[in-house]
Amino acid sequence: MEIWHNPRCSKSRAAKAALDEAGVAYTERRYLDEPPTAAEFDRTLTAIGAEPWDVARLGESVAKELDLRNLPHDRDAWIEIMVANPVLIERPIIVTDGSAVVARDDVSVRRALGGA
Repeated sequence: MEIWHNPRCSKSRAAKAALDEAGVAYTERRYLDEPPTAAEFDRTLTAIGAEPWDVARLGESVAKELDLRNLPHDRDAWIEIMVANPVLIERPIIVTDGSAVVARDDVSVRRALGGA
């Protein structure tokens, strides 16, 4: 299990705390410092069942600079932009064997842990 974590984000800290409380083994990936590759992000999106624009942080200044809201929905292009600018990737993401969730609430964290 791996959590794509931003320690400055309260939702990310809460998800990490839930993993700690559950006593599960996981790897913390500070994805802003160690962004996923395009292939990793593509696999993770598939595991989530989402497209990149579904997990994009459109309020970020770089999203506005790139006019991301108006970019055509080309999966490969969005993936390349998001891995080049990892701040655009919603957090936290919990990746397990064959599945992944954007864990912004308790229900999502439980789902990642196999409990909901």
